[in-house]
Amino acid sequence: MDYFLHALKNYAVFSGRARRREYWMFTLFQLIFSAVALAIDYTLGINLISGIFSLAMLIPGLAVSVRRLHDVNKSGWFLLILFVPLVGAIWLLVLDCTEGTRGPNQYGPDPKGEVEVNPMLY
Repeated sequence: MDYFLHALKNYAVFSGRARRREYWMFTLFQLIFSAVALAIDYTLGINLISGIFSLAMLIPGLAVSVRRLHDVNKSGWFLLILFVPLVGAIWLLVLDCTEGTRGPNQYGPDPKGEVEVNPMLY
């Protein structure tokens, strides 16, 4: 839930990087809240609450998606690959599941922080 709230606090921040956990937790909670909004709409017989929620989550969803792409060292414009039928969505899913670039990249420092090397592994 903290990741969802973090994404909402950074409502329209398209700079920086978002780690996989932040992106997927935001997506999970957005899906859960969307289902609850749809259930409320169905119960009341209206289509208002889910529409308002979807509209409110549009910019934070785009922002966290762009930051996720930045973590794998891709431009936010790469999100437009979704317009390529089928292949675009699959490629974006692969990028969203890929581990981010270790250390700083052109979009900012590593959101995981400094990676500690365990001397027992070497």
